[in-house]
Amino acid sequence: MYAFVRPLLFNFAPETAHDLALRAIRLGLRGPFKQAMQCKRVEAPCQVMGLRFPNRVGLAAGLDKNGDAINGLAALGFGFLEIGTVTPRPQPGNPQPRLFRLPEKQALINRMGFNNKGVDHLVTQVRQAKFSGILGINIGKNFDTPVDKAVDDYLACLRKVYPYASYVTVNISSPNTKGLRDLQQGEQLTALFSALKHEQTVLQAQSGRFVPLVVKIAPDLTEEGVASIAVAILEHGIDGVIATNTTISREGLEQIPTASETGGLSGQPLTEKATQVVRQLASQLHGDVPIIASGGVMTPADAQNKLDAGASLVQIYTGFIYQGPSLVHQIARALSSNHKET
Repeated sequence: MYAFVRPLLFNFAPETAHDLALRAIRLGLRGPFKQAMQCKRVEAPCQVMGLRFPNRVGLAAGLDKNGDAINGLAALGFGFLEIGTVTPRPQPGNPQPRLFRLPEKQALINRMGFNNKGVDHLVTQVRQAKFSGILGINIGKNFDTPVDKAVDDYLACLRKVYPYASYVTVNISSPNTKGLRDLQQGEQLTALFSALKHEQTVLQAQSGRFVPLVVKIAPDLTEEGVASIAVAILEHGIDGVIATNTTISREGLEQIPTASETGGLSGQPLTEKATQVVRQLASQLHGDVPIIASGGVMTPADAQNKLDAGASLVQIYTGFIYQGPSLVHQIARALSSNHKET
């Protein structure tokens, strides 16, 4: 059914289509959307970060930034959901248009800029949701917070989402917030990791509940940059890593006019680049820290390649936009024979 619904959605501007689809999911997938979107979950449990995932296929952050459609998304067959990126204060994001399709490459470019309603709204939505599955909450900094004060924003978000998250993702890799990627290196990375792990210990003691901390990294790091982050992850006891966010590269897209738009590129052109980062991370982390693969997961074969490269879980976003929830089922079914625990 999604094959019939997608052309209707693609008649709208990308951000309008996104809002319409999310609204339909939030309202319970009524009418033709229900048949097009709803999908029975494949049960193929695995243990990662001390959490039991019903299957290995998750929704990547960015689709539901505010946690407005958790209940509807839970009906689409995912093994876990990740919402956000959320910031301490609401912010509108970058000027529109800021989302672009490259259908000939099954790709998207976005420069959204962490548009969201703020962490308090997200927490309210999570509390009201009837969802008992694995929920990741992705946190970031406000656009006008100086990079040298960014740790304060991450700590503010962590404190508010900790009671409601299965794991918390620290987004330091979006290309659409000025200076954010600077946090992936040197003293700023060390200071951020130290502060977050200390706060995690405090919050665990207060709540009696351990919530893993995950960091999301960029695909545009050098091999030395990946190695440096891996060292920091191991030294500070970060509990997991997502590889990767979107890319600023446009390699192979030189003949496509839309590719000149600034922002992060996702989808098929990112597939191998993201897998290579997974492979590099796996060689550095030696199986001590689980990897969640995100970036160019468009087919079951792509997902299997991510696992073969060293990932334990996969996330989809752009593949979901182009192919619909049947992709969730296809990937989960294909991976169901692999029951490796991490």
